[in-house]
Amino acid sequence: MSIKILVINGPNLNLLGMREPDIYGSTTYDGLLELISAEADRLGIEVTFFQSNHEGDIVDSIQRAYRKIDGIIINPAAYTHTSIAILDAIKAVGIPTIEVHISNPDLRENFRKTSFIRPACIATIKGKGLQGYVEALKSLYKYLTDN
Repeated sequence: MSIKILVINGPNLNLLGMREPDIYGSTTYDGLLELISAEADRLGIEVTFFQSNHEGDIVDSIQRAYRKIDGIIINPAAYTHTSIAILDAIKAVGIPTIEVHISNPDLRENFRKTSFIRPACIATIKGKGLQGYVEALKSLYKYLTDN
């Protein structure tokens, strides 16, 4: 039985490559998925992806993962700083989750320093660019195989 990981990306991450390349880089969203998929293949992990600009769709995706997915990697994007609903969904399903941010929100606008999601996560990776997703995948794999 292979480990199943769900990677969730929030609003505007589908615009990677064109959205503020000085902050997020020039790699497209498809390039990000390829990067994650290559590492998942190397680790023998089954990975699925979900991206939405809508908070309720992200909540629905987390709820659908219950008893089907072993771990979640989430970049809630702007919902990091506003969504109690996403926090509650992660807490409700009890799936080990790692929060990822391409940039380091602590070094940006003041409102980005608060994460409503973080209390429900086993770790947060921030400011490592797209490689943060690879680090999250490795960390979640280690967590799941050790526990």
